[in-house]
Formats: sequence, C-alpha cells, structure tokens
Amino acid sequence: MTRTATPAAQRPLFAQFADVIDHALDALERAGTLPPGLARGAVTCEPPRDAAHGDVSTNAAMVLARPAATNPRALAERLIAELTRDPRVTGAQIAGPGFINMRLDAAAWRDELRLIAAAGDDYGRSALGGGSVVNVEYVSANPTGPMHMGHCRGAVVGDALASLLAFAGHRVIREYYINDAGGQVDVLARSVHLRYREALGEAVGAVPEGLYPGDYLIPVGAALAQEFGAIYAAAPEADWLVPFRTRAVAAMMVMIRDDLARLGIHHDVFASEADLHAAGKPAAAEAWLRDHDLIYDGLLEAPKGKVAEDWEPVALPLFRSTRFGDDQDRPIRKSDGSWTYFGADLAYHFQKSANADALVNIWGADHAGTVKRIKAAVAALTGATGQSIPFEIKLVQMVQLLRDGQPVKMSKRSGTFVTLADVVDEVGRDVVRFTMLSRKPDAQMDFDFAKVVEASKDNPVFYVQYAHARVQSTLRKADLAGLTASVAALDRLGDEELALIRLAAQFPRVIEGAAAAREPHRVAFFLYDLAGAFHAYWNLGNDRPDKRFIVADDNGLTGARLFLAAQIGQVIRNGLALLGVTAADTL
Repeated sequence: MTRTATPAAQRPLFAQFADVIDHALDALERAGTLPPGLARGAVTCEPPRDAAHGDVSTNAAMVLARPAATNPRALAERLIAELTRDPRVTGAQIAGPGFINMRLDAAAWRDELRLIAAAGDDYGRSALGGGSVVNVEYVSANPTGPMHMGHCRGAVVGDALASLLAFAGHRVIREYYINDAGGQVDVLARSVHLRYREALGEAVGAVPEGLYPGDYLIPVGAALAQEFGAIYAAAPEADWLVPFRTRAVAAMMVMIRDDLARLGIHHDVFASEADLHAAGKPAAAEAWLRDHDLIYDGLLEAPKGKVAEDWEPVALPLFRSTRFGDDQDRPIRKSDGSWTYFGADLAYHFQKSANADALVNIWGADHAGTVKRIKAAVAALTGATGQSIPFEIKLVQMVQLLRDGQPVKMSKRSGTFVTLADVVDEVGRDVVRFTMLSRKPDAQMDFDFAKVVEASKDNPVFYVQYAHARVQSTLRKADLAGLTASVAALDRLGDEELALIRLAAQFPRVIEGAAAAREPHRVAFFLYDLAGAFHAYWNLGNDRPDKRFIVADDNGLTGARLFLAAQIGQVIRNGLALLGVTAADTL
C-alpha cells in the first residue's frame, strides 16, 4: 500500500482505510510488536469476498506474521485493537488463519456518496502511475487495406487500456507501427498498378491471384492515373514500384485513420518501419548489441520438424535470446544480408524504449510465437543498467461474426473480410466498443449482429447504458415535479441503498487494479455488476412504492434517493468514458 499527500477526506474510502491499516502497523512497530522496516507491499485493503463478513478486509496479519516471527491470529488481535480506534469501525473479526474483516458505520458510506458528487468526473482518478510514461502500441495493421473486424478487438482493448492508464496517473503514448517495409507493400503497389491501368481504360480482367482484390483500391488507381497519366502504364516495375508503393501506403493510412476514427480511436504516434530502415536504426541496434556481447555470428539451428532436403546450415548474426528465456538464439539478418522481421522489430522496440518507462503491446493471438523473442530483445536492450523496463504483451483472440447463427460472408469492398466500417455503421460505435471489452481478450468471442443490439440483460452494453438512462429519466421526472437531489436526509438511506453505495465505492479500486494488470475489461465487468445492482434496486419499487426513488409525500427521502441515483449514474458515466462508450440518457 502506498500513501499519498492527498487529504484523507478527498480520497476514496478504501484508500483512506489503506492508510488506517498503515497507521495501525506503525503503532505496532512503535510498541515493539512488529520489527521496524517490514515490507508491506503485499498488504491489501479490499472488500471481503462475502459481503456478509463485513465492509473492509485486510491480510496484514497473515503476510507480516512470518517475517515478524509471530502467530498470525495473535498479530491480528493486536492489529484489531489499533484499527478499532477509528470511530468509523464498528467492529472487527478474525477470519480463517488471520484475515481481519471490519464493519463500518453507515456514515462512512454516506461520506463516500458525497465524495462521488464532489469529485464528479474525476471520481476514481488515481495517482498510481506517478506520471511514468507508458507506450501502448495497438492496432499496427499492415497498411494494405481498410480495417477489418480482425483488427477491431485489439484496437478497442488498446485504446481503452491507454485511457485507463492515463486515468490512473500515467502519461500515455498511443502508438501505431506501420509495417510499410515488407513484401506485402510491394504486393500493394502491384495491386494498385493494376487498378491504375484499369483507370486508364485497360481491360485488366479478373484480379490475378496474389494481388489484393478489394474494390477499395479502385479510387487509388484512379488518383494515380490522374497524377501520372499513362507514363507508367507499360513501364517496367523498377520505374514505378517505389512511387506507387509510397502513394498507396499513404492512401491506405488515410483509410485506416478514418476507420479508427469511427471507433473514436486516435493515435499520438505513427511510426514507420520504412523510416526506421532509412534512419539506420536496425544497424544501430545491432552495433549496440554487439558492443554488449549480445550478438554473435553463428550457425542457425535446423528448423524443428521435418527439414527440407536442400536445407544447409548458414552463418548468420544471432541474438543471444536464450539468455533471456527464449528457447533458441534468433537471427537478425537473412542470408542475403537483409533484415529479418525480428531484426527490424528489435530496432523498433529499441526506439520506443528510449522515450518510455514501460511498454505494452496489444497483439493478435496469431503472434504468440514471437512473444518470447521480442521480450528477450527488450530485456537485453533496456537492461544495460541492470534493470530492464517493464514490457508486457497482451494477446487478443479473433472475433467470429455471426448473423442468424451463421458466419458472416466476406465483403466485396474488401475482397476477403468484413470491414470495421461496415460493422460500426450497422450497430454503432458504442455497441462495438463495449462488446469487445465484455470478455477477457484472450477468450474467443462471437459477435452476433442480432444479440449485440437486443434490449436484454444478456446484452452487456444495453444493460449498462439502460441503468444510466434510468438514472437520467428519474432525475428528469423529479425535476418536472419540482424535486431535487439533496444530502439533507442521507441518514434515511437503508440497507438496500447502502449496498449500492458499497458497490459503487469499489470503482477506484477497480481502476487501480485494472491499470496495474493492464486489463481494461475489468472496468466493463464492474459496470455490468453495478448496473445489475441498480436494476435490482429499481425493481423493488415495482411492488413496493416505498422503495421507489420518488416517494409520494416524502421529499426528504426522495431527495436522498435522487442524490444516490445521481452518484450511481456518475460512476457508470466515469467507467463508460474510460471505455470510450457513450453514457446514454435515453434508450
């Protein structure tokens, strides 16, 4: 647990009680019960797994007993004596081998409700990151066509993670790596040249196998025909490949930026692989690694499995990735002297690490085989001072699109895939974004066009947005009746209302936990739970008028419940903002 200088009254309840626990441990140190200087990093302050056991739980006695050479339950008893000095603690019990569960008075939760109102859009914002710079690279699709749904999930996960990290106190660089130096962009240039000749009036027939067939290249070819006329129609490839490649990549990046903008995604940096090569960055990385004895010239191991008859051992510059947990050393150049993809990727990460304190990559699951080697590279390149910078790779599984239970067929515009733009246009940005975060990213996902727009509890985006819409509808109805939210009678809120506050009060903890784990889906899961609790409370009023938010002839209780509803809405709104989803006022 880390203390901050923020005044206690302005900090969320669980952060306040983390300090209460720290101060209690300080007191035990002064009394000699605990030796001084014990590490407290593993001490937690969280709600018990079972709400019936209390409001705040800590494992402090369990994790400190062994280094203090004492019994956990005996230490827990001494700790309880200190914790119960806080007037908000109405009781504390030892559970299991030494957990401490505390119960708080209702005033503590009413104060948290006031804190939500005072903090507003900043409720849940954290200083956890301490201003450290995190580079989040996501999407990084090859610039050969429009965005498709294979890119969508990683795009949303990366963008939500970047927002989450910024909210948790990090400075964030949102980066896109343009793979514009490989063979695929030469194929793009040849495909565009075909469309260029077509625009000049040539009957090109069916698109040959091996070229990109999508209709999206037709306007690119037309633009080139207008720019160059017929000078490259019959020219050898060597004359037109570079200018066509440059212009085609630029046109694709315009398209990709537009597609991402439909999802509300905007990057800070677009790093070009071609620029990386032009600036000599791979050679510079190789020289640095050689200086540190991390590259040597050796024979590449034979490929695993059946080896081709014409395979021969070749001496290549090999990176010592086995020193960093990889299963074999990796070549950074090919036999012809050109860079391997790994060699270029290594240099790219070297470039990124110069401007960040931590790196996060969001990759498709099909890149799982390269995780070990690039992690080894980053550990080597950033560990010269003895401590490599944190680097995480989050793998995202593909999304299967379904319509009426059947896989969706390809798009003519793309030639081979369903475009992101088509899906966003059909179901809306909010639906796409929330749905992509409604499951852990490493889990398979079906995106059923009918289910993602249905108005039911089984549709998470509807369920959460509907909770916010109900809050807003209630506040509008009260306003028309001349009723307003008020704190004057918060002491009249009962157990059901306090349970809602207890759940909402976990939002700041969820933010810090999700940011530390690099898992934005935790926010979506929390919002679904909070929405479910709100709907359950709302439904009480269907049969019991005394449980409605607007209670006839009781303005005091009505004002308190309206204040509660407004703050539940605020928490939902804050969470949805981090996910890039609109907090709907009506549905």
